[in-house]
Amino acid sequence: MVDVSHKNPTVREAHARCFVQLPQKIRELFGDGEIKSSKGPVFATAIVAGTMAVKKTSDLIPFCHPLSIEKCKFNIQLLSDLPTRVQIDCVVSISGKTGVEMEALTGCNVAALTVYDMCKALSHDIVITNCHLVKKTGGKSDYK
Repeated sequence: MVDVSHKNPTVREAHARCFVQLPQKIRELFGDGEIKSSKGPVFATAIVAGTMAVKKTSDLIPFCHPLSIEKCKFNIQLLSDLPTRVQIDCVVSISGKTGVEMEALTGCNVAALTVYDMCKALSHDIVITNCHLVKKTGGKSDYK
């Protein structure tokens, strides 16, 4: 791990995003802001799984510091202009000595994998794509 003992704590935030492309037959199950599968509510479950992943990032990525996450917020929605495309956003923040980019990216990916898992009985034509860092603030430099 990188030695961060000399750093001063600052407010750090990271925003990650990815997309899940669904076939039309899964899209047709969408109603009231949610997809309901035989396993339960897809988006709500993906938010819980993504949040758990954010908190466990240092267990998954070998050189990530264990962090006390102060904020973890997900937004999962079907895009109105591409109605078979789900957008997943994860924003994580902390007051600390190291950034939270990996936590946001991990949470976003696990949320997307959960959407896949909960819908795979309906179709395997599901594509997870374009997981990326949208923005980060705090620390040495900001990114957008």
